[in-house]
Formats: sequence, structure tokens, C-alpha cells
Amino acid sequence: MQLPYLRFAIALGLAMLLSGCGGDKASDRDSESLSFAREQAFPSTYGVTQSKPVLIQGATLLTGTGERIEQADILLRDGKIAGMGDGLKASEDALVIDGTGKWVTPGIIDVHSHLGNYPAPSIESSQDGNEITAPNTAEVWTEHSVWTQDPQFPLALAGGVTTMQILPGSANLFGGRSVTLKNVPGRSVQDMKFPGAPYGLKMACGENPKRVYGGKGSAPSTRMGNVAGYRKAWIEAADYRKQWQDFAENGGDEPQRNLQLETLAGVLNGEILVHNHCYRGEEMAVMMDIAREFDFQISTFHHAVEAYKVADLLAENNVCAAMWADWWGFKHEAFDMTEANIAIVDQAKACAMIHSDSAVGIQHLNQEVAKAMAAGQRAGFAIGPEEAVAWMTLNPARALGIDEQTGSLEKGKMADVVVWSGNPFSVYSKADQVFIDGELMYDRNDPARQPHTDFELGILNPEGERL
Repeated sequence: MQLPYLRFAIALGLAMLLSGCGGDKASDRDSESLSFAREQAFPSTYGVTQSKPVLIQGATLLTGTGERIEQADILLRDGKIAGMGDGLKASEDALVIDGTGKWVTPGIIDVHSHLGNYPAPSIESSQDGNEITAPNTAEVWTEHSVWTQDPQFPLALAGGVTTMQILPGSANLFGGRSVTLKNVPGRSVQDMKFPGAPYGLKMACGENPKRVYGGKGSAPSTRMGNVAGYRKAWIEAADYRKQWQDFAENGGDEPQRNLQLETLAGVLNGEILVHNHCYRGEEMAVMMDIAREFDFQISTFHHAVEAYKVADLLAENNVCAAMWADWWGFKHEAFDMTEANIAIVDQAKACAMIHSDSAVGIQHLNQEVAKAMAAGQRAGFAIGPEEAVAWMTLNPARALGIDEQTGSLEKGKMADVVVWSGNPFSVYSKADQVFIDGELMYDRNDPARQPHTDFELGILNPEGERL
């Protein structure tokens, strides 16, 4: 299916050129040399053509901000949430949906996905998610491996996922840059890039990097070797940043660009967010110590099986934890698990969320949240749907630095919205309609709104059934 998209050019480069005409050369040099994110190297060309307003009437709204509104209307217009309440009106051309008995949530956001980098069909030639050539590969950008024709993208859409972060794998101390995508069809990955979303840096602690490189006879081979590798890299990055700062302030010979150090310096500048694969509690504490030593902020610990042991430290350091509901025990560092993990972190007033790390799990993250909510209730915490929904919407948006744009049902935010057949935390409920920026991208009852990738053409008939 071909959905209407509007490709638009990013004019920042032209704007910078025009603003520099006749301007101060030193100030131009300052602005260019002190930014290491290089956001305009591969700019977002994402855009969705707006066809008509949408009015959903009489549904139960879970806003993602802790509020549950019964029998309410929600209006989507011009790609934004235009209003919520009773008796809302829309223009005559609006799509009107009867929300009686249905529930509405923000679109699901998966903070940890490898779709496109480990696509289906799973064959060796398409496995592009991990550059296993050195402990530090901060120079690679995961978006340059994303295959936009991965048929797993529309399967995630059918599960209500509207946004996801695609990460490199976890074999390296520094695995490279991540990218945040809108879950829409795209000819290139730039057609899917979430406009303005900051880049992330994938890091990994614990078993993976020491196993991968220790087995090759190269550093690191121990957890203390891991920590030494991080610190060495941050020392080099701080020196690299200082070289560029000196150049911006004093001129002279321009430093030579280094893609690896550029990404790390972007973290030190606060432009790039750290997403850290880390299972054990004491290792998370060590990583937060390293962040203090080099004055950068960790956004999120991923997998975080022992996050409950350091939930207070996460809250004190403003660090999120992305966790599974009940996936554990598959290796030693993933053994000491409690199913109340997410609930405990949440109750400590830290930023808790679900994540998938799975092409299958991403299709039912609402059910994973349901399991985590039930485990929290069994542990004695009074957690209801109105609180738990944030674990798959607003908190992941916060971890990705996009919570001012999406992640909750609030006026003026992106109209990334899911209409569920019932309570989304019931195993019997399904996503009936999924809207991205107010446009109907998926409709369970309309085969014309059940997208397939171009890769599947010739495999499926017009009804979406395999030939």
C-alpha cells in the first residue's frame, strides 16, 4: 500500500549560509565547531500529508500523564491533538470514530529495537546491527544499516508502535549512534527519522564486550578492563572537544575531524544521549560514577534486570531504566530478577519503562506492560492503567528526548494515537486504529490501511494474504 507522504527539504544549511553573509567569522566558527552531533549530515526528510481531521467520540482516554478520562472525545487536526473533552465538534469532512467501549492511548514508543538492522528474513547477509571489529566503534551510525523494507515494521505498527529507537548491538563498549524513527513507510531511512530527535550513543557494560573481545585476546577481557576502556575513551574525547573549543575561540589550524571522538564529544556537549546496556546493579552504579567523573548524563540503562537494587540511585541521578516484564535467566548477569522490577523502579520515583529488544516482543508491548503492572500489584503497589500506560508512552519519550513532542495525550502534541478495542492491558484487546501525526496509518478492519513493505510485493495478494 502506498500512503501519501510529503518529502520536504531541510533548509538549515541554507539558513546558516545566509546568516553568515557579512557576519562575524569568529562567531560562525564558534557555532559550527562546538556542535558535534552533525544533525544535518543526514537530515530528516520525514513528513505526513494531512488528509482530514479525526474525531474519536465517547472513549476512555489514558493520557499518559496519570489521568484516566471516561467517555471523552479527542480531536486530531493538522497533525496535532487539538482538544479533549465532551461534545467536541469537527468539520464536515472529519473522520468520526465511535469510541464507545474503546480505549485510547498515546502511540507506543519502543526505546530499544533493532528492526531494520536485524530484519526479516533473518539471513547472515542482512545482519547489520553490530560492528564487531573493535571495543570502541562510536564512529558508526546505526541508521546507515537500517533496511526500510523490513516487513517487521508494519507488524510493530499493528501492535500500536508509532515511534522506536533503533540501536546498534551490545558487543562493544561503545557501539555507535542510535536513531529515533517514526513507524512509517520510507524509501530511505531519512524519510522515517523523527524530526529533531537527538541522537543516542549505545554503550554496553558487563559480559558482552569482555566476552567478545577477551576471546580474541584483545582488551577488554574483564569488567575492570571494560571500565578502563570507557575512561580512556572519555579522556580522549574531552581532549578532542578542548581542541575544537580552542580553535573556536582562538583560531589557528583547524583540528582534524575524528568520527569516533566526534560522537563522544557530542555526549560531553549534551547533544547526544547515552543508552547503556547494563544488567547488574553495581555496574549501573559504576557507570553513574563514570558519568560524574566526566560530567555527562546517562539517559537510560537498558535491560536493567537488577534496576530494583539501585532504584533510589536512578532517581537521584535522573537516569531511566528500560526493562522487560519477565525475560530473565538466560545468562548469569540476567539471573537475579524480580517481576516487580519495573514497578519498584517506578515507585522509587525513577523513570521506568518497558522495552522489547525483540521483533516479536515489539508487537505486544501493551501485554508486557500488563504483566509488569500485575506483578507490581502482587508486590503491594497500587498501580492502575492510568499510571502504567506511561511505561510504554511518556517515559520512553522522555528517555529519547522527545517528550515535549509526543508520548502523551495533551493539546498541541503530535497526534500519535492508538484506538484499542478495549482495555489495552487485557489480553483480549487489540489495536483497532493507529494514527501517526493524525494520519490513519493502520486500521484492523480495512485491508487498504494495513501497510506492507515493498519487499512483500509479489508475496501477498491484495487482501494481505500470502500467495
